[in-house]
Amino acid sequence: MTNVVYLSLGTNMGNREVLLEEAVQALVKNAHIEVKAVSSIYETDPVGFTDQPPFLNIVLKAKTALFPQELLSVCMEIENVLGRKRTVRWGPRTIDLDILLYNHDNIKSDSLIIPHPRMNERAFVLIPLAEIDAMIELPGTGMPLEQYVQNVQGREGVKLWKTADASSYL
Repeated sequence: MTNVVYLSLGTNMGNREVLLEEAVQALVKNAHIEVKAVSSIYETDPVGFTDQPPFLNIVLKAKTALFPQELLSVCMEIENVLGRKRTVRWGPRTIDLDILLYNHDNIKSDSLIIPHPRMNERAFVLIPLAEIDAMIELPGTGMPLEQYVQNVQGREGVKLWKTADASSYL
């Protein structure tokens, strides 16, 4: 398992905490993925389409032998199993799994862009990511995440909801 990946998970429908736990468990149970760290849970204001309930968001770090497209397929299958329906862009969802980083690779295809193209603009991604690895260099900035995240817009819309207890996931 040589590839280091960071995933963002979010939900704003149903029992949000349970959906996050089920998504993490699905990743943990995958023989090709080793979850190494899970952030605290943050409640966040919606971005884009704002007329919807707040989200719960986490970020996790994992090691995997999967190629990026294979990892995307695993993420999409988890979304499907947990009832994700794609009706409104940035709209309500039972669960959303996004690949933020895959090693230091830059990937651009019709179905996958890594690093995630909007992660630098999303405090709900950067704050939990910084909790896991504050010294990671944020792509396109040339600076460690802990330095960048202090000035990111939208910080006020990201509130600690539950402190990390990775043992409950792993």
